[in-house]
Amino acid sequence: MPLWTVYTRSGCGLCEELIQELAVELGPAEASRVTVVDIAGDEELERKYGRRIPVLLADGEFVCGYRLDKGRLAAYLAAP
Repeated sequence: MPLWTVYTRSGCGLCEELIQELAVELGPAEASRVTVVDIAGDEELERKYGRRIPVLLADGEFVCGYRLDKGRLAAYLAAP
């Protein structure tokens, strides 16, 4: 399974929604391995993502932003 990272910001409703949907799709064991990173206060991440959050990465590769793309997620889950 890939290493999952979600870039987020405190108080972001879309971020909370994506994280909840991701947890359902991944299941409890895999969801517990998701790294959630708050970009607030990190100049580099603020510059890179700004208001384009949430962003989901798998092994550092962009999967989706704003809303969970279940089709793209499924492709990562099916990969060997």
